[in-house]
Amino acid sequence: MKFPFLASFIVFIFVFTLYNRRNEKIRKNREKEYWEKERQSNSVRRKSLDDLEYLSVPFLDFPMETAIEDEIVSSCISELDSLRDEKIVNLTGFTNTDLKLAYGTANITQLSQYDQNYTLLVRTLQKWASRLYELGYHDDALTILEYAVLTRTDISATYYLAASIYQEKGQYDKIRHLLFVAETLQSAMKNTIVRTLKESYPDIG
Repeated sequence: MKFPFLASFIVFIFVFTLYNRRNEKIRKNREKEYWEKERQSNSVRRKSLDDLEYLSVPFLDFPMETAIEDEIVSSCISELDSLRDEKIVNLTGFTNTDLKLAYGTANITQLSQYDQNYTLLVRTLQKWASRLYELGYHDDALTILEYAVLTRTDISATYYLAASIYQEKGQYDKIRHLLFVAETLQSAMKNTIVRTLKESYPDIG
């Protein structure tokens, strides 16, 4: 009885060793590719940023007067106002190396600021919309959420809350659109958002 067990154990060790060696080789190759890409990116000269997709806060389209007396709503509007004259770009999914290769090393600080502005934008939009929804202003919340989705945010709560409001309205075609947008995201959150929408609304697929 001991021999079959020993043989199985030896096979297991052999397969496990091969698996580890293969993974280590893949890791080293990826690391080598990364550092080569990083080396190349550090020698790229400054390039024009004119082709970036700049965003602006559409204050005229937003429910600026709804529940303005609420502290959270008021705070969100103040946050958005701070972005009024700032440049905002969604760079989700791009590494610093990618950005340096595309636009030059000298632009990386500027690009990082644009992306931080975008992060502040979509987080504030989600907070604002969520609060308006809690207060019973579902249509106004949806207006904000729809703009956030238009910018291709990867904040999962934005998609889930928008889908919930669409469900209330019986607008399942718009939930399908949310799914479509989610499926085209360049974000680590993509699969989670897509899976959750499909599981929550199995008839939209």
